[in-house]
Amino acid sequence: MPFECHFTGKKTTFGRKKAYGGAKISKGGFGLKTTGVTRRTFKPNLQKMNVVVTDDSGNSRAKKVYVSTEAIRAGLVTKPLKRKYGYTRQQKQTDEH
Repeated sequence: MPFECHFTGKKTTFGRKKAYGGAKISKGGFGLKTTGVTRRTFKPNLQKMNVVVTDDSGNSRAKKVYVSTEAIRAGLVTKPLKRKYGYTRQQKQTDEH
């Protein structure tokens, strides 16, 4: 399983970190110069959650996937029922719609 959000597609991105050296021009130096460039990563805030996922044939089932916190806040995630009993009214409503 890749480190990628199942709903939004957010994943690790790469960038560069620059290190500078040199004295200020006002202090008699020649200004800042780049002394080093290193690669760094930007990782999204992903959580591993149990989520209801529908496959290509239209069947929905519970599956553990990585989900970004942005997707959770946006309401893109639907959690599966924790137990079979006690949800008859909720199950009837979902069957009717």
